[in-house]
Amino acid sequence: MTINIQYVKMLTSDSMTEIVTKKLNKLGNKYSTIINANVFFKLENDAAGVGNICEIELSIPGPKIFASSKEKNFELAARNTISDLEKQLRKRKASLIQH
Repeated sequence: MTINIQYVKMLTSDSMTEIVTKKLNKLGNKYSTIINANVFFKLENDAAGVGNICEIELSIPGPKIFASSKEKNFELAARNTISDLEKQLRKRKASLIQH
């Protein structure tokens, strides 16, 4: 699996790159159909302080899977986004097994 991480309108973070790469590799080991992962970290001005956005798009056979979350810090946003992706992958795998 190839992982592409982009930081939009912000400085790059080696620690976030390492955390997300580790979690996505774990997800890739569990679901071998994942071909590519595109990760976007975005910083948005928000009065409530919830402007840290993590978006991840997974390329798998069939339609791509996408998830996004907006939280108070990037680590929490990445964790929630990967959790959402795992739910979608479980649903996709279950629908393939039934047929």
